[in-house]
Amino acid sequence: MISLSLAEIARIVGGQQHDIPDAGVQVTGPVAKDSREVRPGGLFVAFAGERVDGHDFARRAVEAGAGAVGAARPAGGPAICVAAGVGALGARARTVVERLGATVVALTGSAGKTSTKDLIAQLLQRCGPTVWPEGNLNNEIGLPLTALRAEADTRHLVLEMGARGVGHIRYLAELTPPRIGVVLNVGTAHIGEFGGREQIAQAKGELVEALPEDGLAVLNADDPYVRAMAPRTKARTLLFGEAADADVRAENVRLTDQGRPAFTLHTPSGCGDVTMRLYGEHHVSNALAAAAVAHELGMPADEIAVALSEAGTLSRWRMEVTERADGVTVVNDAYNANPESMRAALRALVAMGTAARTAGGRTWAVLGEMAELGGDALAEHDAVGRLVVRLNVSKLVAVGGREAAWLDMGAKNEGSWGEESVHVSDAQAAVDLLRSELRPGDVVLVKASRSMGLERVAAALLDDEGVLGAEGGAAAR
Repeated sequence: MISLSLAEIARIVGGQQHDIPDAGVQVTGPVAKDSREVRPGGLFVAFAGERVDGHDFARRAVEAGAGAVGAARPAGGPAICVAAGVGALGARARTVVERLGATVVALTGSAGKTSTKDLIAQLLQRCGPTVWPEGNLNNEIGLPLTALRAEADTRHLVLEMGARGVGHIRYLAELTPPRIGVVLNVGTAHIGEFGGREQIAQAKGELVEALPEDGLAVLNADDPYVRAMAPRTKARTLLFGEAADADVRAENVRLTDQGRPAFTLHTPSGCGDVTMRLYGEHHVSNALAAAAVAHELGMPADEIAVALSEAGTLSRWRMEVTERADGVTVVNDAYNANPESMRAALRALVAMGTAARTAGGRTWAVLGEMAELGGDALAEHDAVGRLVVRLNVSKLVAVGGREAAWLDMGAKNEGSWGEESVHVSDAQAAVDLLRSELRPGDVVLVKASRSMGLERVAAALLDDEGVLGAEGGAAAR
């Protein structure tokens, strides 16, 4: 990370020094908001949460080697006290980014942000030192924490920007001004909070408004809401997608027998064939967005194609595919869910299940509730349940309360299903059912919004048998 003295940090954040014997001490380690993650020479920032107050762990952080604590009040050790802790964290991140000289790449979208961020990071790593967020650190705390991990030799800083309302992305872009901005899509995630797709588009478009004249807006040509953002930026634009006029596009898109996407990549500098390690056709769009960024930063098309073919996922619980010793395949996509990602995951399940069906195996969709859909919640759950039938998935297990009941009801109303669909109350009930029903060759998709806790279902299934290994993603155990 970029080294700063305690005195410099206090000045940048407008804080008061308390019990600091030497303000010239350099902070050379990472910033942590969890005292268990403190490293010698780092800085611990104490936030007061709903259930845990970080100030209670300040002394532990100092004992672990933190040079000081960023806090709202004196906390029993060297501290820089500031009233607005989140704002102070952002101010320090802004200073670091200004000193870096690295290319800042920011991306947003209703779905696919984390998967695309992982792809961009793996491509840009080939061109030079690259920093990116672990998981989906994409808010006013996670984004500056990522920026503060940058080193003096960092060439690329890849940042994910989330929003729960108009103005959020504008604020994040002010903290870490991007030169390249990527907008993936405008879907229905958090539509209950935004009020409609038009409002979501307004919020996501704040990213392209923040770009400088010498910057680049990378826009999805296949999404009319995103394509319409072009007039909102003073930067150049580069379109990606399957549309004929896309600058970076995919042709001959198909899925392998394992459910992996393959296509021919076209860029302004050439083309190349791609067969991805990831699962599901929805990753084609994510790959094209990553290819557009890599093209802008000078990577040749043939190298981009190779890099995309070799890339995996760097984040947990996103289409992690693991085969058990008994031949049951578990697809853990339980990190989050919205209608668009649910449909994409179901189509991937069907593609992966083609070989399984030939061998007598079945496809299982273990689906939980999709959160924050507002007044559209019941209709969207009903539609997903109907899609399960239309895609000819073998079994549906709907997990949860009222919305899950609509998943089950939608399936039964669409296909007059009987035992093919079942509604259970919680994750443990789903585990008990699956343990009694699964057989070798079955493929099981587990997906829901994070608040539903369905990752426990996947974990339990993987604990039942020895694991042969995970493909196309991080190890699941």
